[in-house]
Amino acid sequence: MKKTFLVLISLIILIVLFFVIFYFKDNSAVAKINNFQDCADNGFPIMESYPRQCRTPDGRNFVEEIGNVTSKEDLIVVETPTPNSVVTSPLTVKGKARGFWFFEASFPVRVKNDKGEILGTGIAQAEGEWMTENFVPFTTTINFNAGAATNGVLVLEKDNPSGLPEYDDKLEIPVKF
Repeated sequence: MKKTFLVLISLIILIVLFFVIFYFKDNSAVAKINNFQDCADNGFPIMESYPRQCRTPDGRNFVEEIGNVTSKEDLIVVETPTPNSVVTSPLTVKGKARGFWFFEASFPVRVKNDKGEILGTGIAQAEGEWMTENFVPFTTTINFNAGAATNGVLVLEKDNPSGLPEYDDKLEIPVKF
């Protein structure tokens, strides 16, 4: 009877010890998560929302960085590339923008690294009548050299021939190289 009791107590202690070690090990890994990508890379659930969100077991919520895509969607929409997609050179950019985003049927597009350095430039051309307030399709192809950079941003600037800062506008889309 004593022997069975000691084996049972020993087994319970081992089980409790295992769970305590597992719990603290798991929490230390969770504590190192600081952004959406870390959370996703560790296999935590990603919610089907836009932008996507990832929640850690300790209740922290991380939102995927998508630039200012949602705040500009009534002015300009990029079909390709999508936020956080992996891009290579030459990069083809397609989408649609309101006619007033263009001047003389075009507007500038830049690829920058995560330090803000310009890696490549292009001119988006309207593929239809641009003197309208409606959406007009556009396309451009940009050659760039990412070098050692792994992250960057695609910047589509409203053409502003006046040069007045109050008429400046831009869409920024995070990309990966």
